[in-house]
Amino acid sequence: MKYSDEFILAMPKSDLHLHLDGSLRLESLIEMAKVTGTELPSNTVEGLKSLVFKSHYQDLGQYLECFAYTCDVLRDMENLERAAYELAVDNLAEGVNYIEVRFAPQLLTNPEKGIEVDDVLLAVNKGLDRAKVEYNQQADVISAVKPPFAYGIISCALRMFGAKGFSPYYSKIYRSLSEFDPMQVIQLAAMDMVKACVRVRDQYGIPLVGIDLAGQESGYPAGKFSEVYRYAHQNFLSKTIHAGEAYGAESVFEAITECYADRIGHGYSLFIPQMITDEKITDRQAYINKLSSFIADKRIAIEVCLTSNLQTNPAITDIKHHKFQEMLDRRIALTLCTDNRLVSNTTVSREYRLALDNFDISYNRLKDIVADGFKKSFFDGDYVQKRVYAKKCMKYFDSVAKRFGIS
Repeated sequence: MKYSDEFILAMPKSDLHLHLDGSLRLESLIEMAKVTGTELPSNTVEGLKSLVFKSHYQDLGQYLECFAYTCDVLRDMENLERAAYELAVDNLAEGVNYIEVRFAPQLLTNPEKGIEVDDVLLAVNKGLDRAKVEYNQQADVISAVKPPFAYGIISCALRMFGAKGFSPYYSKIYRSLSEFDPMQVIQLAAMDMVKACVRVRDQYGIPLVGIDLAGQESGYPAGKFSEVYRYAHQNFLSKTIHAGEAYGAESVFEAITECYADRIGHGYSLFIPQMITDEKITDRQAYINKLSSFIADKRIAIEVCLTSNLQTNPAITDIKHHKFQEMLDRRIALTLCTDNRLVSNTTVSREYRLALDNFDISYNRLKDIVADGFKKSFFDGDYVQKRVYAKKCMKYFDSVAKRFGIS
């Protein structure tokens, strides 16, 4: 079945893998840079697209270079609140009524200027909440014609950072813990982050719903952060982990078995036998079959970011070579996400267009993917409230499908 762009735009959607610092408006980035004194390679949208935020990148490393500029401007709390507000507004403009915004708060702090983790988390929440209040006051939301807008905040720990060049916080912690080896410093910073998140959530009542582990996957396996994730697990924070983005299936296995992962970010290389490096795994395909079946059975959702994977994995020469079809065939719970709206130059609607144009997705499977975006969310509320919200969203999906003559 061919689905029109108008239908994709109108149907209710979610984005569960959405990096704030990778999703600024370019025009806003230029204006924010003037406030912070950040030197950009160009002061025009066209120039930045040519020099920094490209349509294609050589690898994940070049992709991540973009964040040096966005993070620098976001260490100003007015800029940060503005970025969060605009991100919510941009999503609402394309029918995305539930988002989970993730970022590393320690990356955006500046202790020397008195900007701490609390300030960062509260500024982001203030921007998102302002957009929520504005949207939910509209007549068609109040009358329940459309579902309301809701959001959650996911706080990221970094797998790896150095003593210089990452952020003032990371530089300071390296100086303070000079007698520790680098991996210990990284682990302590991650534990400091998760403890701060639990405290801020409980103290201020903001929808800080989960944690994530981001950054260089190879050499920094999820298992090294098992204590951090155990603390989150014991304090009712939901868990997602970047796994299987640039490393093999054993990375996904560790995320699930050692870190209690509720969802997996990317998961692309889960299905590539040659990326398994653990010599104890003698039958790689059998290992993949068992692991993917376990993920499907336990309904552990994979946050799929098609455009981002194309940009950071040069080996994917054609979208049809992406492992998304294998995920579909194995009946894994899936959500379509942007990863970074600016850096990947995409939207949720474009991700659905890309998926529907290139993979075998029936109407019922499409509806499952949309539903999983709400059902697998880390919704800020109890289980009953989450079910009620998901049902509202899917009831609206049915009404949109009926309006477009789709069944």
